[in-house]
Parts: sequence; C-alpha cells; structure tokens
Amino acid sequence: MKKILLALPLCLAISLTTTAQRSSPQAMQKLLNAEYAISTLYVDTVNEDKLIEEAIKGMLESLDPHSSYTDAKETKELEEPLQGEFSGVGIQFNMNKDTLYVIQTVPGGPSERVGIIAGDRIITVNDTTIAGVKMKNSDIQKRLRGKKGTNVTVQVKRAGVKELITFRITRDNIPLNSIDASYMLDEQTGYLRISRFGAKTHEEMIDALKDLKRQGMTQLIMDLSDNGGGYLNAAIDMCNEFLERGQLMVYTEGEHSPRNEANANGWGDYKDLHMVVMVNQYSASAAEIFAGAMQDWDRAVVVGRRTFGKGLVQRPFRFEDGSMMRLTVARYYTPSGRCIQKPYDRGDKKAYEKELLDRANEGEYYSLDSIQFNDTLRYTTRLNGRTIYGGGGVMPDVYVPIDTTEYTIYYRDLVAKGITNQFAISYVDKNRKSIAKKYKTVKDFDENFIVTDEMMRDFIALGEKDSVKYDEEKFRTSESLLKDIIKGLIARDVYSSASAYSVVINHRNRDLKAAIEVLNDRERYDRLLREGNPEYERLVKRNDK
Repeated sequence: MKKILLALPLCLAISLTTTAQRSSPQAMQKLLNAEYAISTLYVDTVNEDKLIEEAIKGMLESLDPHSSYTDAKETKELEEPLQGEFSGVGIQFNMNKDTLYVIQTVPGGPSERVGIIAGDRIITVNDTTIAGVKMKNSDIQKRLRGKKGTNVTVQVKRAGVKELITFRITRDNIPLNSIDASYMLDEQTGYLRISRFGAKTHEEMIDALKDLKRQGMTQLIMDLSDNGGGYLNAAIDMCNEFLERGQLMVYTEGEHSPRNEANANGWGDYKDLHMVVMVNQYSASAAEIFAGAMQDWDRAVVVGRRTFGKGLVQRPFRFEDGSMMRLTVARYYTPSGRCIQKPYDRGDKKAYEKELLDRANEGEYYSLDSIQFNDTLRYTTRLNGRTIYGGGGVMPDVYVPIDTTEYTIYYRDLVAKGITNQFAISYVDKNRKSIAKKYKTVKDFDENFIVTDEMMRDFIALGEKDSVKYDEEKFRTSESLLKDIIKGLIARDVYSSASAYSVVINHRNRDLKAAIEVLNDRERYDRLLREGNPEYERLVKRNDK
C-alpha cells in the first residue's frame, strides 16, 4: 500500500534554504530591509522574534483558510491530542463549580495505582490550592501534567472521609483514545464512534472491531459525526481495512506537488462487512477522506448531512525554536476525482468560518429542498456508476434533517453554564454506590433508571442558583431532552465508560435511527449503493430550471 506522506502533521527535516533561493531576490531584499528598518528605527522598542512571527502569520493569512503558524507552545498543544498519548496522572475530570472532580481514572494509570477513585475532589497540587480559587482548566492541567517519571503530590477530599487524603503520584504516559463509543446496538449491529484521526486510531479501531465481531457483529455503523479529522495516514489505514486490493483510496495534487496516490493493499479483514458511515457538517478532513472513499467505491451508505468541506493538504515546516508553519501544498481528491474543499476567497477567513452559519440560515440543515445541487458538479462512483456530487464536502446518500424543536433558550442557558454537568456530578457523588449496586450493567441502568420529577426540581433550583431563571413553558419543551442528558452523564460517571453516555442518549439520535433503518432494509441499502438517492435528481432538475 502506497501511503501519502504530505499531510502528516509531524516534524519533517525540511531545509528552507532551497525555497528561499527560488524566491525573487528583490522580494527577499524588500522583506529583509523592512524588518531591519522596523527593528532599528521604530520609535519604540520592538520584539524582533514577535515581529517575524507576525510577518509569517500575515503572509499565510493572505493565502488560504488552513495555512497557519503556531508558536512552540501552540504547536505542542496542537499535536498532543493526535499523538495518542501524553505524560500525566491519568484522570478524566470535570470542574464542579470551582473544584476538580474526578470522573474516572485511566485503567492501570498512575492515579488508579495509588488509589484515587471516581468522585474524589483534588484540593491541592504540590501545596498549591486549586479548589475554590477559580483556576483555569489549562492551569490545572499544567500542574498535573509533566515528564514521565516525575512526581506530583495531591490532597484529595473523599466522600465520607473527614481529613484530606494525600497521594504521591508518579507521572506516566497516558493514552488519548480516538474511540468515544463501541458497543452492540442489537444482536447483529455494531456501533463505533471515532472522534479524531490520531496516531493510534487504526489500532484502536481494529481492537474495537474484533471485540464487536466476537459479540456477533455482522453489520457496522461507523459514526464520524463531529470528527474534525487529524492524520491523513490514519484515514488511509482505516480505508484499507474495507477496500479491495488496488482500489484508490485518495490522491493529492498541487501546483508544485505531483499527483500522489494511496491504493488499498487488499489485506483488510472487513471488505465484505455491510456498513453505514454517519457524518454531519462538522465532519472534516480525514473524516471526509474515509467517507468519500467508502461512497466512491459503493462500499458503504453515507448518512447524515453534508460534511464541512476541508480538502487542502498542509505540509508542516518546523522551526528550531519548536514553532511550526503548516503550509497548504496540495488538494486531496476522492477516488471519483472530487475535490472536497469548499470554495473560499483568499484572505477572507471570516467569510470562510461563517460558511456553516450561512448553511443554517439557508435552511440546509433542516430541509432537503433548501439544498442547491449543481449539475456541473456531478460525479459517478467507481463501481456502480451512480451519481454523487462535489463542490464542497461529502453529500450523504441519505439526508437527515436536524430536529431543533426541543432546543429552547432555557435549555441553551442551562447547558452553557454547565448546570447539567454540575447536577450529574452532585447526584453521583451522593448515590454512586447505590446506583452501581442496583444496576449492575449500563444496559440495566439504561432500561430501568428513571430521572424523577424530584431530581428535576433540584436541577431547576441549581439553575436558578446560577442565575438561569426558570421558564415553565420552555422547560416542558426541553424536559425530555434534559432528562436524557442528565441520565447519560450519570451513567458515564458511575460506570467510568466512554460508551455509557452514548448507550443512554443514542435513542434520540436521528442520524443513527436513519442508519439503522438503512442497514436493516437490505433491499433499500443495495438500491442506494446501486442507484443513489433519486431525490437528489429531482432537486438538480429543479435548480436547472
């Protein structure tokens, strides 16, 4: 399998000297003269390093929306979630008001090894009080994270224990998982939600698929909703598991970058697995590569809404000080030849960032009839020759509108102020043992636990305490949704499982319902892969008129 390496956001040993030599001598001299004049003659003292950084940013901003510059600190923060691990104490936490509350410890991680448990509140870190002082999450993380093998001392408040408990934790490498949820929806349907494409995503996916297969999976729903992308090679490795030998997965091409292809090697174990891929407007980059390849080879039915439309390839140039420039050097294309990148005007990043809002205002999220299909952007799939469309993002085979009827202003304010999280944390803190004892599994909890009216009265009171004024009418509109979210958060905390929240909340996921319906109606599934969505043809003809 030939892999495309251009889009890997990793450190590359690249000399900029050759590039500089290709530039116009007059242009280079002009830039140097400007920098010299400012640094030596400007009325006030200037930071030359900062000046150069701003110059680089200015040049990149005039090109495209995805070329960018990050300083050393920003670069580290950008890469860390994709590397698959970092060094720290191994806890997942939430801030309950202004106190760190441990939701769960990483199994086998540093905190679990010394005895920290879910529900503990960390009060001090190395003699610095972090509770009750309104410290930023980022500042708390800095104190907890550090080099592998170093120690950090924390004091913990535990329910039922009067005195603070002191723990000395030796930091270690902590995995950052790409998979948010993996479980069986029914006896035959596996569900896999991937949040990002990182260094270990392919490995995690294989482990999850093997586990689902052991449980009886014969068909799969791959959920890439809200997946903003990541490493291109992670998407390529994933595509390879589902495609036949020699099938093109993606290719890149640019003015100074010759065509570079990635083709499947045919070694994948899931080439015959019936599959639906879920996407939405926040699915981007590597997520679009995967969805596009599956759609172009008639390999899976894509369900949801049109994806973000990020089809530009960035090549990283790392500088000696740890900063990095990510320069767009090519566009990527799906196997049918579609460029997923949505249109943009050079230098107008505000309009580009506003494009998703424009889609909402034009009604694209709520009604299929609001979508503009352009006949000039018509493409055909590689096997069955069915019609698909380009022009910005991947248009799903089955469109699912968003239902906003339960999303009131009251609901928005409660969620925005973290009231749902605060209430769930407080409730679990008081009832963790009794819940775990009464409901042995997440499935048992999901089927039998009820968020009572008394709980909701306490929830409303907590909101009012934080200036969210109770609105009877809007509460009744959002009540069912709020109860499900609270129930899901309680399940996640009690069972220390990333999948637990999805198990509880997914019954109201309209995209998932549509995906299940398509998978279970094999005649419709096959027809979509063979002929496409006939509704799209109607809309193309309407727009042509």
